[in-house]
Amino acid sequence: MNPIRIGGIEKFSIVDFPNKMACVVFMQGCPWRCPFCHNVFLQQANAETNIVWHKVLDFLKLRKGMLDAVVFSGGEPLLQKGLKKAIEDVKSLGYEVGLHTGGFYPEHFREIVDLVDWVGFDIKAPLKGDKYKIVTGGVADVNKVLESLNILIESQKNFECRTTCDPRFLSITDLYEIANTLNKLGVKEYYLQKYRKVETDTTASEEKSLELVENKELNKHLGQIFNIFDIRK
Repeated sequence: MNPIRIGGIEKFSIVDFPNKMACVVFMQGCPWRCPFCHNVFLQQANAETNIVWHKVLDFLKLRKGMLDAVVFSGGEPLLQKGLKKAIEDVKSLGYEVGLHTGGFYPEHFREIVDLVDWVGFDIKAPLKGDKYKIVTGGVADVNKVLESLNILIESQKNFECRTTCDPRFLSITDLYEIANTLNKLGVKEYYLQKYRKVETDTTASEEKSLELVENKELNKHLGQIFNIFDIRK
């Protein structure tokens, strides 16, 4: 029996868990409809998939000593109730576990946060007002995101926060607001991710995308308020 539905596997990655060689498990299903999403095929929770969990575990058993960690990504991993069992399976093999999440399900996050070793937490927009709903396709509850983020901070797990800087929806002012809120909450590590154009986008330019992540005054400010800050292009 499969504890989780899997939409894809990346067998070797050096960019999804800091300083670790990882296997990335892309879990099927996401409640959000972010307009900058490059994994649209993972959004439907019940989409057909032929990847079975026991085969993934067989692969991981053979790669012990070559891989350091397994990252559960998505989609939104917290959507699936079988995540805890899958994490426990991986931990039993001696791997570290990473999680990529937007924090949509704080109740589920609370159940599994002690099992993970590192979390990449996506911050979509300023953590107040209506913009979070706009950026997530009219779905997100910003209060749930804040609850999840506070659970993560209180857990004292290693984590980073990152924001995809889509110029169609975010401004320099928005990025200042996001960063200042995260700083006040106690976040130490933050990244701006350059927006990569999706097929449905007919308006955003490369110039506008770069303007958001290369603003010198903003970058100087972020470098001052976070222990670790960088730009991902």
